Amino acid sequence: MPPQDYPNMPPAPAGEYGYGQPEMAVVPAGMYYDPQSGLTLPQGVELASIGRRIGAFFLAIPLAIVTLGIGYVIWGLIVWAQGTTPALQVLGMRCWRPDDNQVPGWGWMALRNAIGRFVIESFITIIGLISLVLMCVNRDRKCLHDLIAGTVVLYDPNKVLQAPKS
Repeated sequence: MPPQDYPNMPPAPAGEYGYGQPEMAVVPAGMYYDPQSGLTLPQGVELASIGRRIGAFFLAIPLAIVTLGIGYVIWGLIVWAQGTTPALQVLGMRCWRPDDNQVPGWGWMALRNAIGRFVIESFITIIGLISLVLMCVNRDRKCLHDLIAGTVVLYDPNKVLQAPKS
């Protein structure tokens, strides 16, 4: 079938698979190929914008203050099981693991946030700045803590993504 019969499947670069025939990628049902990020994402979500990601970073500060810190930590420990953080949850975003095609569970979120975010980025400011630059220049908008856990952050306005089954 011609490539136009596969609207969600990007053609490979012409001529790289012999005789100028483009090879078609297989996109699972309920998913689509996002050419901007190069990722296969669930229908109804989009890669979170840089502005939304920066907004979540700065929203975490007043949320932590209002909840006296300990409330924010408890809230975070609860919502990690749903593949999100308090600030991401408020802004309608959720993490996604493209390798597994699912929302990360509590363990992946603990790795992402406790190790990647708190331990590495909080104590060494220059690494936090490098992480911000990485998010701005990578087409999949991954920060350092996303690279550690293999996650991307998606904007999910219709709550399409479901928490992983325990």
